[in-house]
Amino acid sequence: MFRKALINILLNNPMSIKELALLLDEHPKDIEDDLQHLQQSLRNLPYQMLIEPACCNKCDFLFQSDKLHKPGRCPQCHGTWISEPLISIEEDEANESCA
Repeated sequence: MFRKALINILLNNPMSIKELALLLDEHPKDIEDDLQHLQQSLRNLPYQMLIEPACCNKCDFLFQSDKLHKPGRCPQCHGTWISEPLISIEEDEANESCA
């Protein structure tokens, strides 16, 4: 039931894991685990998870979009001023049926 609530929270509303953890009063690691499971479950639902990747605010290095958590250090400039990835859910137009 909790993962279905995540769909409603993230539907067209990008949030970081830290923001979700504060909103739901859960530990960020638990939220990350639930999001990973939800990502698998969405394959069977008419939704898709979108991840806006983390970005170094010093040199604009863009991290991989499959990472849900904030990296600790930039591999390019070694800076630590990094924006968190934003996760959202959108309806998957490819899976919608033609009515």
